[in-house]
Amino acid sequence: MVDPVLSSIERGVLTLTFNRPDRLNAWTDEMGRRYFDQLADAEKDPEVRVIVVTGAGRGFCAGADFRTLTALQDGSYTGQPDPRPTTFPTTIRKPIIAAVNGACAGLGMVHALLCDLVFTADEAKWTTAFARRGLIAEYGMSWVLPRLAGQAKAMDLLLSGRTFTGAEAYELGLAGRSVPGERLMEETLAYARELATHSSPASMAVIKRQVWGDWQQSLEASERAATRLMAESFGRPDFAEGVASFVERRAPGFPPL
Repeated sequence: MVDPVLSSIERGVLTLTFNRPDRLNAWTDEMGRRYFDQLADAEKDPEVRVIVVTGAGRGFCAGADFRTLTALQDGSYTGQPDPRPTTFPTTIRKPIIAAVNGACAGLGMVHALLCDLVFTADEAKWTTAFARRGLIAEYGMSWVLPRLAGQAKAMDLLLSGRTFTGAEAYELGLAGRSVPGERLMEETLAYARELATHSSPASMAVIKRQVWGDWQQSLEASERAATRLMAESFGRPDFAEGVASFVERRAPGFPPL
């Protein structure tokens, strides 16, 4: 049986690859369970420091599989979606980087933007697609998109469902980097290895929780929490190692989570 999500690890970086290339990696319940299971396993694996998510073939993820949508429409759907929320990746303590190599539509776009960082191929085709399928802004996109792109641009993307390129996704603030497709994985993995080598896993875990959680906090609440978290960081071995490696001009040897 073909694994719907492939995995490989090298130098602290786990690469997860959606693996339904004949369907542009369209989302199924099985793929969702496998993806979330692999994320949960990665969080517990001390060898994994950074996670990269991409797609096999010409697509990242073309959204929900049309066979699922058809079954939902005609009442024949008998699937079993994973009980974990779609926002599950934001709860994983390790950084997750989406490498959007091609078609990134609907639910696929949701999963890209629920990663902590997004690198995209210039020519990748993006679309929310929801309004053109008679659907709504799914799985928190009415919350995420305005915070990334601003309300006016988010409204455009959601109401029109128009297709736009990875280069425009970068200009809109949806991606942190846009590069020619042939360089996408090289640049994404190089960045991921940089994090795995030089950034404290404990620090990255706390920072990720701060950034996703502080979207709901006031500036004052965020500052108070940061003061407490900073005091806690002083007592961790990562702080001692971070200072020592800087003074000694060497790569740090941070402990795993």
